[in-house]
Amino acid sequence: MTRDTGAVLALDGVTKTFPGVKALDGVQLDLHAGEVTALIGENGAGKSTVVKILTGIYQPDGGSVRVDGEPVHFPTAQAAADAGITAIHQETVLFDELSVAENIFLGHAPRARFGLIDRHAMTERARAILDGIGAKIDPAVRLKDLSIASRHLVAIARALSIDARVVIMDEPTAALSQTEIEELYTLVDQLKAQGKAILFISHKFDEIFRIADRYTVFRDGQFVGAGRMGDVDEAALVRMMVGRNVDHIFPKRTTNTGPEVLRVVGYCHPTEFEDINFTLHQGEILGFYGLVGAGRSEFMQSLIGITRPSRGAVRIDGKVRVIRSPAQAIDAGIVYVPEDRGKQGAILAMPIFQNVTLPSLHRTSRAGFTRMAEEFALARTYTQRLDLRAASLDAHVGTLSGGNQQKVVIAKWLALRPRVIILDEPTKGIDIGSKAAVHAFMAELAAEGLSVIMVSSEIPEILGMSDRVIVMREGRMAAEVEGDDLTPETLVRHAAGIGRVAA
Repeated sequence: MTRDTGAVLALDGVTKTFPGVKALDGVQLDLHAGEVTALIGENGAGKSTVVKILTGIYQPDGGSVRVDGEPVHFPTAQAAADAGITAIHQETVLFDELSVAENIFLGHAPRARFGLIDRHAMTERARAILDGIGAKIDPAVRLKDLSIASRHLVAIARALSIDARVVIMDEPTAALSQTEIEELYTLVDQLKAQGKAILFISHKFDEIFRIADRYTVFRDGQFVGAGRMGDVDEAALVRMMVGRNVDHIFPKRTTNTGPEVLRVVGYCHPTEFEDINFTLHQGEILGFYGLVGAGRSEFMQSLIGITRPSRGAVRIDGKVRVIRSPAQAIDAGIVYVPEDRGKQGAILAMPIFQNVTLPSLHRTSRAGFTRMAEEFALARTYTQRLDLRAASLDAHVGTLSGGNQQKVVIAKWLALRPRVIILDEPTKGIDIGSKAAVHAFMAELAAEGLSVIMVSSEIPEILGMSDRVIVMREGRMAAEVEGDDLTPETLVRHAAGIGRVAA
């Protein structure tokens, strides 16, 4: 494939490595004035890393970034902004107590005499930007008084306040209604007409084909292909996204499931998910797959009592169990390993042994006093099974690698001897060796009769570990897939809501 010339912004052979992970491996990307380029790839493909390099948050380890053909370096986010590059993120960082105008110009407000902020000029410029994108918002109103959609428009106005040449949109429609999405499409068309080069990141194929002129596909941190949208179809993009070998880090399993352990009936939440129904059997690994915003984690958190459903029932061994708190979930034999281990899964400033035994103090204490020897013994049992690598069990969890932190969190919940364990993105952000250890242990747990629910955005992991897979899309079950139908193309098709992929 011949590279296009005349790109406003280009990446050539860019690499970025973190401890144990090569996030980008010689990728290329071209953005052109007056055109939208869709950056496509699974979770973990390297899209977010590219955005952070383009906005000065990360610096590449190798390769080059060029603007108008000239090599550039962005040591800070301000340097990227000064070069005319701005980003509109899925999760906007705004301040509720400030006005709309103050949020738009925070950090670069117009100045009057003696360096004071010119509030009149700031308000008028904010009004002009909002009018330019069709946002009927008073610049003087406080942000906290706006709807979610209006806040998103403020975030877009903030990004445009620097008069950017390159606009990055990272999952910009995740929090918008269909009407608001159509308004965003109109805004994108306006930006194209103004000559902006737009990088559009989305998991939704209908959006990509609606507004993108070009595509670039990443897979596992590598460049796979690029071209014009008119020369490609959904089937080809799906194959580029998922075409890889998944066998090398997954243990061979002989599925031998037992009787039904868990049944979920008609589980609903007012805003996050609706009508979830499934069964889980002894010794089974049930995968949950979906794209960003599918509602998988929200459902799991409701299932273990963090949030309350509006209706629905949970049956353990055929008996209805009321679960309105994590304590009730634990009593029912259900435990949850969260996606964000640093904030929700472990106390980083505490030693390993205390993290592992925290939910099991009833087993390691007498008369209200903990017995350290019993704590160490319990922690040693489960951390050894997971092959935890640490200098000692006294070491603080925050000093461990991401993979070993994850092992501590899993050990903590296994020490309760549950019937069902929910693993939410169990190998997110950990190196391939730790991934293999977690996968092997999952297979071992299932073989011993533990029932496992695994939420994962990584198709190889879903295919390599699951006996069955439930695909979620926009808070609903889109499909339940098993056997010969369990293919990458099938999962992506159901998750993205696209038609059947031709062979």
